Parts: sequence; structure tokens; C-alpha cells
Amino acid sequence: MKIGTVIMMVALTAGTARAADIRVMSGGAPKEALAVLTPQFEKQTGHKVVFIHAVIGVLRQKLEAGEQADAALMPIDAIDAMVKANRLRAEGRVTLGRLGVSLVVREGAAKPDISTTENFRKVLLAARSIAHPVGTPSAANFIKVIEQLGIAEAVQKKAIHRTALDGGVELVATGEAEIGVYPTSEVVHVKGVSVVGALPAAAQPDIVYGGAVSSSAAAPDAAAAFVKFLGAAENRRVWKDAGFDPSAG
Repeated sequence: MKIGTVIMMVALTAGTARAADIRVMSGGAPKEALAVLTPQFEKQTGHKVVFIHAVIGVLRQKLEAGEQADAALMPIDAIDAMVKANRLRAEGRVTLGRLGVSLVVREGAAKPDISTTENFRKVLLAARSIAHPVGTPSAANFIKVIEQLGIAEAVQKKAIHRTALDGGVELVATGEAEIGVYPTSEVVHVKGVSVVGALPAAAQPDIVYGGAVSSSAAAPDAAAAFVKFLGAAENRRVWKDAGFDPSAG
């Protein structure tokens, strides 16, 4: 066997030995960006990333219960809480971007005017059915907004509570829900719906997503590399295209 071939085989074997499976807990909001960035990272490093997607409240419960994970992608305030609980590491934490929320209608349907808070209020009251998530930070913000607008009871009577992970946006695509209010990152590439636009500034949540390594990570170096890769400046365009504001934080 030629010396060059032997050297190459040794190098490949060494690379395989260093490869790791990275278990990442994540909310549903970053899925579009992750679908683009994860294959790039895996190709560059040889690591394999396995995701556990769930609403943030469930992810916090999993982390608090000690369920094994190497990293977590969630709102910064949730990460801070998990750092205080010694479930996530403060070192190496990255900011990924601010989460925006948009209103969607079925593809081909007329797009209502939501350019002002009052117009948004009128659209919510006029809609026959409204799909929106439950158990998520953006859902909590939506509840607060409709309460402030004085229309909580009217809206909840016709609300369909389903997260995007559970097919909430698809309800708008099929016409089961007339409109939907979801994080922009969860609707920008869904077939069958049209994004009317971002909610007015006063109705937007203050949710900034980030990433952190688990305190009990089985592959801490690989997890840290993945988190760092996601937050790299050269990847900000991907986050922006996925509905985040990567300049936040």
C-alpha cells in the first residue's frame, strides 16, 4: 500500500474518532435556519446533530429534570434561568436573533391592513377563526396584547390553540383557520399561506433567541463548536432569511 494512501486512511480514521453526536434541545422557532446551517456544520466537522424540538416550557422541564442534552436553543431569559439552575453554561453563550411575529392568511386570500395597532385589533375582531400557539413565549405575548386591547374574551372564543410544531400554520393553509399569528420564522416557508406582515411594534414580543452548552454535555467541545457556528457573523443572513433579526442583542 502506498505511503500516501496510508496517511489518508489514518487521517480519516482520526477524524471519525473525533466526530460526535450532539444532542440539541430547541424551540420550534429556529427550525428554518437550522435546516440550512446544520448540514453545513455536519459536513465541515463530521459531527452529527440530533434535535429535540418542543415548546420552551417543555424544554425547561426536561432540562430541570436532568434529561441529557449537549446544548439548548431557546430565548435568552430561559437560558439565563437554566444557567442559574446549573443546567446550562454561561461561558460560550451566543445570541442568534430577535424573534418577530407575523400574521398569515391562506394563499390567495385578501391581505388585511395591520399597519397600526388599531387596525390589527379590528382584524382580530373581524376574523371568524384565529390560529395561534399556546405554551410558548410568543403565545404569552399574544395573550397579553389582546388583553391590553380589551378583546381577550372575543378572540379566545374563536381561537384555535395549536403550535406551529403541531400544524397550527397548516390550519390556515387548509382554511380551517381564517388567520394565524405565529413567529415569522415558523411561517416564512410554509406552503399554502401568505405572510401579511409583521405585527405592529406595540404587539411584538421582546424575545431574543440564543444558544448555550449544557452543564452535563456528553460532547461539550462539539456542542460549543455548534453553538458558536450558529451565532457566527457570516451566518446572520440565514437567520434574517428565516425571520429573525440577527442584529438584536
